[in-house]
Amino acid sequence: MRVLIVEDQARTARELRFGLEGAGIDGRVATSGEEALHLLDTERFDAMVVDVMLPGMSGLSLVRRLRDRNQTIPAVFLSAKGHLEDRLQGLEAGGDDYLAKPYSILEVVARLRSITRRAQAAPSLQVRQIADLAWDSQTRRITRSGDRIDLTPKEYAIMTLLLEHAGEVVARGQMVQAVWGINCAVDPNAVDVQILRLRRKVDDPYPVKLIHTLRGVGLVLEPRDHA
Repeated sequence: MRVLIVEDQARTARELRFGLEGAGIDGRVATSGEEALHLLDTERFDAMVVDVMLPGMSGLSLVRRLRDRNQTIPAVFLSAKGHLEDRLQGLEAGGDDYLAKPYSILEVVARLRSITRRAQAAPSLQVRQIADLAWDSQTRRITRSGDRIDLTPKEYAIMTLLLEHAGEVVARGQMVQAVWGINCAVDPNAVDVQILRLRRKVDDPYPVKLIHTLRGVGLVLEPRDHA
């Protein structure tokens, strides 16, 4: 495996490279987003680890740019920011995984191997179509009738859960776990607010409704004509 390390701190980059090489992984360092783009255009890599806080172009912006260019190289974000909102932003930007510092190099290696296995197992089954809605899981792009729908990280987490279980009932508890975490106590109104906002963007402008409530149970994503 060959991995691009995008990290501007020399010591951290050196430790990452040596740690990866100790696990039999070839590491190449880029100290900025711009340098990373150049290397990705000229050399082949199986995956990348990206520091979120880079000078100039941030790690989030770098991965977003790659996804906009339909470059699907698996990416693990590394960051000193480990709150749920930060992790969701990393995934929304197109990252495949997110590790907060301090991290173990063994965990970095394990995550890299996991995301590259997933990419190799399903390289071309990334676009899902439900009626006129299309979801590209690699670029994190959702469109309806060709119109791009911009979602917040929480809205996107709920929407991807519904898309992954299209035609099946998704319980409110599943949505809470996906957005706020397993052990988090969440006001029911907070869930309702996210669902309302999601419907306004995904369903309200279109005649065919996709997000439906099963009262007391949860949500189901499937096309139904507006009654």
